[in-house]
Amino acid sequence: MPEVPRSGCVLRPETQLWWNQAKRDFQVARRNHRSRDYDVAVFYSEQAVQKALKAVILHRTERPPPKIHNLVELGRIVGVDPSMSLFLADLAPQYIRTRYPDAAGQVTTVLFDGRTSLKFVRGVGTVMAWCRNRLR
Repeated sequence: MPEVPRSGCVLRPETQLWWNQAKRDFQVARRNHRSRDYDVAVFYSEQAVQKALKAVILHRTERPPPKIHNLVELGRIVGVDPSMSLFLADLAPQYIRTRYPDAAGQVTTVLFDGRTSLKFVRGVGTVMAWCRNRLR
């Protein structure tokens, strides 16, 4: 069932699709953090943010979001504040580092510990709340 924002309007199906996937990816990130699969938690953190920002773009423009993975650019498009932009800049390269061991220079499980994972998971919570407020 589509979300009904406080304003009373229903999110368009395309927006709802992106937002639901962002929420699912965030759920997977949190679950993997709790399971101590920190590299996977960071990967899904990046994915959740990317999809949440694209949901906001779609909601505002009623056009498909750009086919880019640059979180800083997506944040710029939706108008995030400077502190959130710094977080996005920190999270953005993790997409490559968590997927490709040759880019990371080692097996990805070695790169991330609980503290790093928690920093990203908490930051994603902030971004998700910000995006949710823009979808209303």
